[in-house]
Amino acid sequence: MTTISGSHFLVIGATGVLGAAVARQLAGAGARVTLSGRSATKLESLAGELGDAVAGTVVADLTHPNTPAEIAEVCGDVDGLVYAAGVVAFGPVAELDDETLDELLLVNVLGYIRLVRAVSAQLQRDSVVVQISAVVAESPTAGMAAYSASKAALSAFGKALSLEVRRQGIRVLDVRPPHTETGLVNRAIAGSAPRLPAGKDPEAVAERIVRAIADGEKDLPASSFS
Repeated sequence: MTTISGSHFLVIGATGVLGAAVARQLAGAGARVTLSGRSATKLESLAGELGDAVAGTVVADLTHPNTPAEIAEVCGDVDGLVYAAGVVAFGPVAELDDETLDELLLVNVLGYIRLVRAVSAQLQRDSVVVQISAVVAESPTAGMAAYSASKAALSAFGKALSLEVRRQGIRVLDVRPPHTETGLVNRAIAGSAPRLPAGKDPEAVAERIVRAIADGEKDLPASSFS
């Protein structure tokens, strides 16, 4: 079990729909949150909404290798890290250009690994690291090969990380939600999304994630959101 009230959470990707929803749920449960995202305007708006629950904000672009260290310097000690940053791309592998591939891996995988490395000394005992992957980590999808690979890499990293940090009392929660109506598919960095069925409600997905944090869960597959 994790006591959320009074704990300090760092939420990466807080300017995204799902990241903002998780931040709201954590604040509603009594946590203090440090918010990080690319958009200064969206960060300011969310911070104003959450009021006294906000411990700080950091405008940050995780495609830059020095960004994780800058975030770590601002946030201080934390009881929880939520990695909700991510980008998506569509199209066949033969049409995948280097710029798209680099951004997918930088944001979805390398930025997270660098961030964990940067804040590892600041994670308190009994803290939790929440990595939001995707259903494609379980079911890689044609036309999304690189995106699927980036999310599968995220899950694999989390499994190994959990073995390294468990003696420190740190729990890793791997979250692989099904398609969720965050609007991310309409902001793809390459290609166009295929026709998709209606996705999950972001607030409901966020509520399930925060419940898993509180209940001490370590794995939240797509089936957990049905």
